[in-house]
Amino acid sequence: QVQLVESGGGLVQAGKSLTLSCAASGSIFRFTAMGWYRQAPGKQRELVATISSAGAKNLVDSVKGRFTISADNAKNTVYLQMNSLKPEDTAVYYCNARERDRGATLDYWGQGTQVTVSS
Repeated sequence: QVQLVESGGGLVQAGKSLTLSCAASGSIFRFTAMGWYRQAPGKQRELVATISSAGAKNLVDSVKGRFTISADNAKNTVYLQMNSLKPEDTAVYYCNARERDRGATLDYWGQGTQVTVSS
């Protein structure tokens, strides 16, 4: 059973920074990719950033230049460094891990961590 535990959320002022962490219960090498999604009140969950097992990174346009995704394989942890935060970044942030097993795609999710950015 895969467990993903997020931490690092909180309340910050606009322009400040936060770093989210996602610790996996086992080796993250098993995952095709890991990433961060967010869901604001009344909105659908949306992709923020992903990092593949090969280290390829992808960020959505709204966070490019402000957010960075990285992974520490030794710690089985993925990070989301968020700089220059804006009120519109306010959301619950979820860690995701994707695994491919015998042709099937399995998605695992963390419990979410709240990020609130005040203006």
